[in-house]
Amino acid sequence: MWCSGRCGPRARMLWWRSQEASKQLLPLYGQNVGYLKLMSTDMISVRRLVVSTLSSRWYKVPVFGLSAAHPSVACYLKTCKRECHSAPIDPLDTHKQKLKLWFSHLPQEEKQFGGSFSPETMHINPLILERHPAEDKPGPFNTHQNKGVSTTVEELFQTTLNTGDQGVNVLLYGAVGTGKSTVVRKLVLDWCSGSSLSQFQLLVPLSCEDLSKMSKNISLRDLVGRKYVHLRKTPMLSGELHQARNVLFVFNGMERMKLDFRMASTELCSDPNEALPPGAIVVNLLRKYLLPEASILVTTRLSALERVPQKYVTRYAQICGFNDPARQRAYFTSRLLQQTGEESRKDELIELLYLNLRHESQLAAACYLPSYCWLTCATLHFLHFTDEKAPIRTLTGIYTSFLRLNFGGEVLEAGGGVSSQDQQQTSLMLYVVQTVGKLAFDGVTKKRASFSEDELEQWVGGKTKTDEELQKLAMFRTDVLDFFLVPCVESKRSYDSAQTDVKRYVFAVPAMQEYLAALYVVLGENKTALEKLTKQVSETIGQTGEEVTTLFSILSKFIPFKIFAVFNLLKLFPSLLEKISRNSKGHIARTMAAEMFRSEDSYNEDVLDQVEQSLLGVHGPQPEQHLDKRPFELYPIFMGGLLHYGNRRLLDQLGCSIKSETVSQITRTLKKQLIKESRQKQPPEEMMDLLTLLYEFQNPRVTAEVLQSIRTINLSTVRMTPLKCFVLSAVLSCCAPGFLLNDLILSSCHLTQDLLHLLWPAFRHTRSLKLCDNNLLDAGVRTLLDSLPENQSLQNLSLMHTGLGDAAALELAERLGKHTGLLELNVAYNSIGDSAAVTLVDACREHPTIHTVHLYLNQLTDVGKQSLYNMQKGGSGRHVRVLASVMEGSDISEDWHPILSIIGKNSVSWERERVRDQLLVFLRDLEWGRKQQQSLWKRLHFRRVESGVRQTLLLLDKASSIGSGTRSH
Repeated sequence: MWCSGRCGPRARMLWWRSQEASKQLLPLYGQNVGYLKLMSTDMISVRRLVVSTLSSRWYKVPVFGLSAAHPSVACYLKTCKRECHSAPIDPLDTHKQKLKLWFSHLPQEEKQFGGSFSPETMHINPLILERHPAEDKPGPFNTHQNKGVSTTVEELFQTTLNTGDQGVNVLLYGAVGTGKSTVVRKLVLDWCSGSSLSQFQLLVPLSCEDLSKMSKNISLRDLVGRKYVHLRKTPMLSGELHQARNVLFVFNGMERMKLDFRMASTELCSDPNEALPPGAIVVNLLRKYLLPEASILVTTRLSALERVPQKYVTRYAQICGFNDPARQRAYFTSRLLQQTGEESRKDELIELLYLNLRHESQLAAACYLPSYCWLTCATLHFLHFTDEKAPIRTLTGIYTSFLRLNFGGEVLEAGGGVSSQDQQQTSLMLYVVQTVGKLAFDGVTKKRASFSEDELEQWVGGKTKTDEELQKLAMFRTDVLDFFLVPCVESKRSYDSAQTDVKRYVFAVPAMQEYLAALYVVLGENKTALEKLTKQVSETIGQTGEEVTTLFSILSKFIPFKIFAVFNLLKLFPSLLEKISRNSKGHIARTMAAEMFRSEDSYNEDVLDQVEQSLLGVHGPQPEQHLDKRPFELYPIFMGGLLHYGNRRLLDQLGCSIKSETVSQITRTLKKQLIKESRQKQPPEEMMDLLTLLYEFQNPRVTAEVLQSIRTINLSTVRMTPLKCFVLSAVLSCCAPGFLLNDLILSSCHLTQDLLHLLWPAFRHTRSLKLCDNNLLDAGVRTLLDSLPENQSLQNLSLMHTGLGDAAALELAERLGKHTGLLELNVAYNSIGDSAAVTLVDACREHPTIHTVHLYLNQLTDVGKQSLYNMQKGGSGRHVRVLASVMEGSDISEDWHPILSIIGKNSVSWERERVRDQLLVFLRDLEWGRKQQQSLWKRLHFRRVESGVRQTLLLLDKASSIGSGTRSH
């Protein structure tokens, strides 16, 4: 049974395109027939169906499960048909609804920022200056020095100029990343809501990228009707009665089209119904020959400005991005405050970021481009808002997505925009890798982060020979080079005593240099001369089956004669080609491993902290280091991340293909190198970098095999963050359930109760867990105890100096029975009193396996210590060794040496006054015990222990004096 009705917004709320795009409401543009399936015979469902179909377009609605003779159905369907004819909807309203739906859609990369994120909440107006392009055109990094009148797009279309009956042509230009597409998106949404450009009844946005791909001729009305089916019959595009004065065309990305204003190439046309090439339609609109009353907004890059003659432009405006820290801060606030979590933490993060921007830092120079503000927000979100429920994100993935958002589908064309069938095209991103990536690689290799203008000319310009290459280079320098390289804010410093005014350039974001260098290597662009020649030989051999003499005649045209013997050898032994290629991939993998385990004493922070410091700045004393002497530990990590399939798929869209065979060869060699290097003892920072590499690599099998060779993960003193905890757990989760580390050391890592939740998966894979010197407090210990039953292989648990009190000790005593494999428990240097300590030791004596408990440096009285000593000597239960003091009764404890040794190792980092007071108590007890002894040998033994205590006190006092001297200085 079929009913004809009009389906409006209510009905569209019932439509879902698919499970993968459930937020995209149907019907989409171009669909004329929809289907609603009524799953119930309930009268309310029938009523809802009828009411929801009273709207703007006709639909065939199949009603399943209901008889056509059903009286209620027939009654409601008749009502539907009658009311549909009496409730027409204006096509312009439909147009606004659809534009709002389409332009509110956000790329997948934007969905990482939270649920309530939308174009309305995220948009910050960039600086727009009305100025003629003939004036000086500085790069986006110093737009605040531009001369011009600040304006808005709406003001550009106010009828302040004497244009007669003709509409206004506005050309909005800017470099890559300044925010042209974002401005257009917000402009369209504002028009749909009626808050902007209300003088225009119809706004028609058209993508120049789409128009450039259309090969058939088409009329203006058919072009608009094809893109917007509901506008097929609108009288505003008929060309009659000056109705087009209420129309605004928006052409975004004009550099994608090869517009030709020469009369011999593009004929005149004033008929909206005449079929023409899309480029000719745009040209005639700009000429004001076709619909002269209509207004036009064109966005384009700097290099394409000359494609539109000045006489066809009413107003020029340059979009300059964010020209001051206030705009940048507003952008960061609109995005980062969308996140869930503690408000104080988010506010503190934004405040640190803003302080860095205000100090005229390198980040502030980069963030004049809104694109880099996006990258900064995405990176900070990755560093600070990662949790176990978040989708897997990697730093390499963020940078790859960033480049796809800015350069997806972009090509460099020779020919100056004139149409040509055999015109040579180059992927813009591949061109970036071959030029800027080559510069980045040279800088990383030589440990340099800044470059002179001559070096830019050498690496980016290169040796160009043809006019096409020169044209591509000119376009690249105009549009793209400033996107990656900006003047160094510290360039006023003298890097050379003989050169005091050398202007130097750096990468807008330091990590971008390492990313492009890694991409340059993994793509195989870093070829030796022999590798380049063997590639040519390989291709030639594959193309010809001629004899050797014929082959040599072909090769001699482009190969020097002096190395002909090499090619003869390669022809006779083709396996040598494969060997050279294999060695090249092995070199990449060995470089990654060598860089990963390179030890530099002056740079002992892990890479994630280095990334954070580049964004938030270094707070406190600034490190005295040369600009060009910074570490490049991200470089090998990016190389590993680029091998992941997800990143390779995005790079393929950018015209940068990494072959699966290459990935396989690098992976095999890399695995061997990592296993070899990881068997050696690694400093905590390098261990964290290794874990980060394995996480970025996203290859569970390789990760598991590398971890099999690691028996201890020592991350002591590494400042653990939510991301680092997530990385550690994610990497260890790649191992088999039975995999166990001998030690997982997380001492002095700034762990809190919230971070312990993220570490639960990691706690399953260790025999010894050391969480010393973390402010866990009683609540954190409870969280820890909730996770430990999943690891029945845990033998050693150290909670020394973690803020435990009596409540935590009592709960620990109550829940010890669930940890049947525990052998040693360390709760020294906490705030446990006599009663709780006795209860805990009783629980340990009843435990089947615990043999040692550490309780020294707690709030124990002499009576409490004596009680613990008596418990060891007698009573029911197993014998448990209790380390509570250097004294046991009137005798010296057998464990005095390990107690003093542990105190001595940690005395500098612990609370010195408390440790000093405890040592004085030890000294008092020893002096009292010595006086009670009659034996000379025992008195000498007491003095020996007293000497050890006094030595520890001297070390403590010496450290205190050094610390106070540093502070006073």
